[in-house]
Amino acid sequence: MAVSLTLGIVKPDAIATGKTGKILAHLEEAGFTLRAARLVRLTDAQAGAFYAVHRGRPFYPELVAFMTSGPCLPMALEGEDAVATLRTVIGATDPAEAAPGTVRKLYAESKGRNAIHASDSDENAAREVAFFFPEGELAGMR
Repeated sequence: MAVSLTLGIVKPDAIATGKTGKILAHLEEAGFTLRAARLVRLTDAQAGAFYAVHRGRPFYPELVAFMTSGPCLPMALEGEDAVATLRTVIGATDPAEAAPGTVRKLYAESKGRNAIHASDSDENAAREVAFFFPEGELAGMR
């Protein structure tokens, strides 16, 4: 497997409940290297643009409202087969269905307040990392 980058976002629910450090430690213990991170409070326009792929779906307005409800922590994460590995480490979207020991099983409150976002493909990972971290911020880091 090749080393690659993916995006993770510690969501507002996890930050508000003081779980950020535990989540970061979990990701590092799983073999990820943090290459960039930024604490941000997304605007409606930013959250709408980031989640544009979901526009028109019933949960879209609630997702945008949730992601703008407080600060979040986007992270560029590096690891072996980063996209697939991160998705395994965080678990199913619904924490009730997530495997034991996954981030969502341990730290998520519900399907809607699920602690962390992870890119779902290499193509989306590249787009999502670039959304938060301009190329110059990652240059020379790998």
